[in-house]
Amino acid sequence: MSKAAATFYVLHGDDELRLQAEIGRLRAQLGDKAGLNVSEFEGESASVPEIVNAVSSVPFLADRRLVIARGLLAHITRKGAGESGRQAADRLYEALPRLPEWARLVLVERETLPENNRFVRLAHEHPAGFVRAFIVPTDTTDWIAKRAASEYGAEIERAAARALAQITGKDLVRADNELAKLACYVNGERPISEADVDLLTPYLAEARIFDMVDAMAEGRGERALRELHRLLGPQDEDPFGVMGMIVRQFRLLLLAKEHGSRAGLEAVLGTNAKFVADKAERQARFFSLEQLEEIYRALQDYDYQVKTGEIKVGLALDLIVSGIAR
Repeated sequence: MSKAAATFYVLHGDDELRLQAEIGRLRAQLGDKAGLNVSEFEGESASVPEIVNAVSSVPFLADRRLVIARGLLAHITRKGAGESGRQAADRLYEALPRLPEWARLVLVERETLPENNRFVRLAHEHPAGFVRAFIVPTDTTDWIAKRAASEYGAEIERAAARALAQITGKDLVRADNELAKLACYVNGERPISEADVDLLTPYLAEARIFDMVDAMAEGRGERALRELHRLLGPQDEDPFGVMGMIVRQFRLLLLAKEHGSRAGLEAVLGTNAKFVADKAERQARFFSLEQLEEIYRALQDYDYQVKTGEIKVGLALDLIVSGIAR
C-alpha cells in the first residue's frame, strides 16, 4: 500500500538552491492551475490562522492547494515572541495533522532546525508530514565539480573549483550562477581553468586579499608574499588598487572588533556583506585592537609615502606584507 501524500512539509537549511528546487517541484505538480492555487506568506507578517485558512480552502479547478510560508516557525518560536508566540506555535502544531487531503502547506526555514524541534519531529512521525534538511557542505569544492558536470556538462579543474568555492563560500546560488557563466565561456571546448575563474568571476581579488591576510595573521611571511605576487601577476591587478584593498581590509578588521558581531558588521557593509563579514570576523580574532590600530597607522604612513613618491608602490606592498607577517 503506497504512503498517502504529505499535506505539510518542513523544508529547512541554508542550501537556498536545493530549497528553491524542491519548492519548484511542488509548484510543478499543480500544472497550469498553479497560479490560481498557490499563495505565499512571510512569517513575520502573516498569522497562523490566515495561513491555515488559505491552505484549507477548496482548490479551484485543481486537486490541491499550495501555500508556502517562509520563516513562520522562526518567527513564532523566537526569543521574545512571548505568550502570543507560544499560542501561535500551539495552534499551528494542532492544525498541521488535521489539514485536508488537498492541502500542501510548505514551511520554509532558511536555517537548519534541530532534530528535537517539535515541528521537525511532527513532520518525521506523522503520516501526513514530510521533512527535509538542505545543508550546504563546509567545503563546496566537490559540489561545484559535480554541479558543473551534472547541470552544465562541463569539466572544471580542481584548482578552479577550489577558487570558485573560496569566492562564493556557502552561497550555492551564486556559485551556480558563476558556473553557468564559466561553462558558457569555455563552451565545452576544454575544462574550466583557474584562469577562467580569475577572468570572469567578481570578488576574486577580494578573496586573494583574504588569503594574504590569513597568512599574515598566522606569521607565514613566504605564503603571504606569494599570495601578493599571485594577485599582482596573472590578474595584472593595479598595485595601487591592491594597496587600497589591503587598507580597506584592515579597516574592516577594526570594524569587526568594534561591532563585536557579524550581524552588526553586515549591516554596516551592505553589498556582498555576508561573505565579507564572515571572513573579517574570523580574521579579526588573530589580532588585538591595539595591533590593528598600529597596523592601520603604518598603512596610512606607507600610503602617504607612496603618494608623495618617497617609495615605490611595489616595494611598499612587500614591506607591508612581510612586516605584518613577522
